[in-house]
Amino acid sequence: MIKSIEWSENKLTIIDQTEIPRNLIYLELNTIQQVFEAIQKLRVRGAPAIGVAAAFGLYLGVRGRSFENRQSFLSEAKSLADYLASARPTAVNLRWALQFINEKLQKTQGELPELIRKVLEIAIDIKNDDQKRCDLMGSAGAELIQPGMRILTHCNTGALATAGIGTALGVIYTAHRQNKKLQVFVDETRPLLQGARLNMWELEQAGIPATLISDNMAAYAMQRGMIDLVIVGADRIAANGDTANKIGTYNLAVNAQYHGIPFYVAAPLSTFDFSIKSGEQIPIEERNCEEITRIWGKLPITVENASCWNPAFDVTPAGLITGIITEAGIADHPFEDSLTRLKLNSQVHKNHKELIQ
Repeated sequence: MIKSIEWSENKLTIIDQTEIPRNLIYLELNTIQQVFEAIQKLRVRGAPAIGVAAAFGLYLGVRGRSFENRQSFLSEAKSLADYLASARPTAVNLRWALQFINEKLQKTQGELPELIRKVLEIAIDIKNDDQKRCDLMGSAGAELIQPGMRILTHCNTGALATAGIGTALGVIYTAHRQNKKLQVFVDETRPLLQGARLNMWELEQAGIPATLISDNMAAYAMQRGMIDLVIVGADRIAANGDTANKIGTYNLAVNAQYHGIPFYVAAPLSTFDFSIKSGEQIPIEERNCEEITRIWGKLPITVENASCWNPAFDVTPAGLITGIITEAGIADHPFEDSLTRLKLNSQVHKNHKELIQ
């Protein structure tokens, strides 16, 4: 399994996802500014992965700097965390990881060198924790998959999007290892083609049969009886189960419900924002128009100076979601109750207790 993000020899290494599938390029990130740029420019992407990257970015920001005292360190760590969190507003894992580190630092005793080392220690814990969460999600979700199923995915939700095997694709990887003979249909995922570029590349690496379709073919594929199950990831999930994910997810959920096809979301509990009641409160990132008016920001595909609107995400109402696959099990309706129960139950796992609280 590929590793999209690694910490070794005191530096952060990521796969530059803007280059896939043309080139497999590893980038070494040695400063907080480089991590910010990598997150903002989608060199590292996927809600869990950018949370992990930001955690190491915070360490790179405080490493080697001088602080007058404990309070000045804590204040600067908070400012640097806010800076990193501003790179992308929708994915809650980014804010979650940074907030978690700052909360732990508030409780940490010791001199300044120990506090700085603590940032790195927590970042490594977050990375390892994400790997374990992915494995648990894969096992839980694979129980839903019957041999021979044809599964539709949207956007990239595999190893490139996490520190582990992935969320929605992690479920597929696990079922594939169980020899369930799957067929995956991959939405291209306009405008940045995370499905065509990244999912197809990952599935090819894993030896899983996959068929690429454009986004506007999904409903017709459902109508023709070619899809048995839809599994997508998430960037932020509200307390009621409303889910923000890559633009185009809402379309799939509406069409899946019309055609009687189960629609599942796979996401770790760190992707849930229990502080908001519904998806109406989720901020939606709007990106540069050149992402849809040009190919790779270069070749024009429309009239010059075309007006455009480029939301990166949409919100799927909880009522369109069959269930949510988490590392603690599968949540079903009513989500407010089942998610609360899963969150509480997850705390019995000693390896996850501290990070999930």
